[in-house]
Amino acid sequence: MTDTTIYVCDDENDLREMVSEYLTERGYDAQGFADGRSLLAALELRQPGLCILDVNMPGMDGMSVLREVRAKGNVPVIMLTAAAETVDRIVGLELGADDYIGKPVDLRELEARVKTVLRRMTPHRDDKIDQDTERESVAFGPHRLDLDQARMFDAEGEEITITAMEYQLLKTFHANRGRILNRDQLLEQAHDRGWEPFDRSIDLRISRLRHKIERNPQKPEIIRTVRGLGYIFS
Repeated sequence: MTDTTIYVCDDENDLREMVSEYLTERGYDAQGFADGRSLLAALELRQPGLCILDVNMPGMDGMSVLREVRAKGNVPVIMLTAAAETVDRIVGLELGADDYIGKPVDLRELEARVKTVLRRMTPHRDDKIDQDTERESVAFGPHRLDLDQARMFDAEGEEITITAMEYQLLKTFHANRGRILNRDQLLEQAHDRGWEPFDRSIDLRISRLRHKIERNPQKPEIIRTVRGLGYIFS
């Protein structure tokens, strides 16, 4: 079952309350935090289904908060950025954000993004399958991706932290094993969003994945680049 608890962290009181109220009216348990420190303290007590995190906050900014969140777990994070701040979006993706939305916030778009990110992290299981059946998993080199629980494990069985978007990318590569996928196809299949000019999000996420699953990220063997065409999982 999807955890519908959402932590909303933004120093702008009006925006934080507006987003929290909107999500609450739609069935989510939205809780607001005015700064990064209070959000991190809450995360020590409970991991929510999703965090919505503003980039530009006084004191501890959103990027610093995101870095600490990622060091402790894989709770999905949607970043709020100024509409024109492409650099913020790129840095956020490099640090492991699952998605971003520009300000001023379109509440309906935010709700759609929330649903998409939560859906990526919800294990899908056929109700007719016996619950004791062995979980479906996929090998990525020496690593194993548990498709039911959206978790990655190394050869020794230790969990490798992955984000919701990284999980969706791995699932997409598995479904297209041996096929070259370009950025358009990866964005469409793994991100539920059309390609944006100069969008580096796929490249950044694949780079992060390679550092987690490849023996030598500079010479990838699991997810390879086909120059001028895209990527292939072979």
